Amino acid sequence: MLLGKSRTDLEKYLPALTKADDFEGFWQETLENFVQHEPIAQLVPIVDVISELDIYDVTIPGFNNDPIKGWFLTPRNVKENCPLIIIYEGYGGGRGNFNEWLFWPSCGYPTLVMDTRGQGGGHRRGDTPDGHYSRGSSSSGFMTMGIDSKDNYYYRRVFSDAVAFVRAAKTLPNVDPSRIITTGASQGGGIALAAASLAPEVFATMPDVPFLCHIHRAIELTDSYPYQEIVRYCRVHRVDAESALHTLTYFDCMNLVTMANADALVSIGMHDPICPPDTIFAMRNHYAGAISTQVWDFNEHEGGASDQNLVQARWLRKLLSEGNNS
Repeated sequence: MLLGKSRTDLEKYLPALTKADDFEGFWQETLENFVQHEPIAQLVPIVDVISELDIYDVTIPGFNNDPIKGWFLTPRNVKENCPLIIIYEGYGGGRGNFNEWLFWPSCGYPTLVMDTRGQGGGHRRGDTPDGHYSRGSSSSGFMTMGIDSKDNYYYRRVFSDAVAFVRAAKTLPNVDPSRIITTGASQGGGIALAAASLAPEVFATMPDVPFLCHIHRAIELTDSYPYQEIVRYCRVHRVDAESALHTLTYFDCMNLVTMANADALVSIGMHDPICPPDTIFAMRNHYAGAISTQVWDFNEHEGGASDQNLVQARWLRKLLSEGNNS
């Protein structure tokens, strides 16, 4: 089922931004006070059945120096520093097993995977707790965790962790620090966009059917979860609904990408009931840098799936080739 506006209307859909006057200042203060300028990744080698890659268990200090787990996989016998792929995970998922992340290393790119704090009870397990933070009343899931305040909101920590991974990536072995690329699907796509918006070190970003875009439109348009977590919260917290929606504006990628200059490739599923096309086109049309779009006309939240991986790899190879020739 097609949701929302027509493709013709979406191509020029430019809703008003919802960011407050202190939006940029909030993020500048957050990163200045809660993320190390030069975090160092702790790498523990893993010797197992995979013989063509060097694999490491990773720990990086994230928001408030909380230890965030991850994986680092790099091709062996690399003779020069290479572009690095950072992968952020979808909603409910954690870092899982290291053998679940072989596509990008197989393309020749060192790859850093970030565990998502507090998640991992969904489709892929995680190993990073969220810590002891004020949360208040919330609906099930993560979308309203700490929503009473932008300072307490869950995604403040997650987006800060994402920036910490970008900063730490610059000193990893075999990595060209000027060629850091963020990617991920759904929630991971939203986090990839946030990292590209908040970390100027990001060279390119490839968000796949990204979540957390034009959130106010999403909760009007779809009955699917996780956006329905917000609706359910506001249904119960009627008198606090306006304040909760204001908190979300600080974490809406439609607002964040007005600060993004990295080259971008975004994918959209035109039948997507979880991240409706309206929300992603709104983000795309506000994106400050150069952005390309891969539209999958008949697909839902799976987007292009493995076909999208190949689209991304070819797009990135072309982008890097153009950069080397300039």
